[in-house]
Amino acid sequence: MKDIFLLDMDDTLLDFGRAERENFFKTLSDEGVPPSDALYARFHIINEGLWKLLEKGGILREELKVKRFADLFAEHGLEADAVKAADAYWNNFPAIFYPFAGALEFLKELAAAGSVYIATNGGAAIQRAHIQRAGFSPYIKGAFISEEVGADKPSKRFSDYMISHIEGFDRSRAVWIGDSLSSDMVCAKNAGIDFILYLPRKKETDYAGLKASSFSEVLALIGRL
Repeated sequence: MKDIFLLDMDDTLLDFGRAERENFFKTLSDEGVPPSDALYARFHIINEGLWKLLEKGGILREELKVKRFADLFAEHGLEADAVKAADAYWNNFPAIFYPFAGALEFLKELAAAGSVYIATNGGAAIQRAHIQRAGFSPYIKGAFISEEVGADKPSKRFSDYMISHIEGFDRSRAVWIGDSLSSDMVCAKNAGIDFILYLPRKKETDYAGLKASSFSEVLALIGRL
């Protein structure tokens, strides 16, 4: 029986793509740069690549914040201040969030069955604000945020810290749910626990393990573990 639930936030409980796009358009507009879907598409690719690099320890978080804009502006010949854009983008995010439909009800069901913990690489101030403003707080027993932990997912340091700070942790009772094979799945493996790949947009994947595209499917899988 599973009663310890470890959840990623972005693109698991929250629609990060929607929030990212809205924030990008707002940031560029405020900085006097006309935004476009083409610019956003390129920013998304750059940003995603840098976060993957962060997971591997290849870049520092503070470098990432600025580099994603510096690279975009340089690539497109845009005369804009990457540092100012980076600060504005980061500061906008606490107020920009979109829970997936059914996310709150999903958390309520998990909380009724056991203890729920968030595990995320997102910025601490941003994630704390989103947890509170989305109404998740009453159903979450704790949150492990890489900035506060001092290690990023999927490092073993992150997993070890998490395990040591969950009272009565038992691997056989725990399950990790997240959208990333390079981050969430590796963390679950490091922790020695079951993993469910959650893809709310039904992306095609060759992943042969447990996977779901709706919260009801996740709950059904948990019930069979």
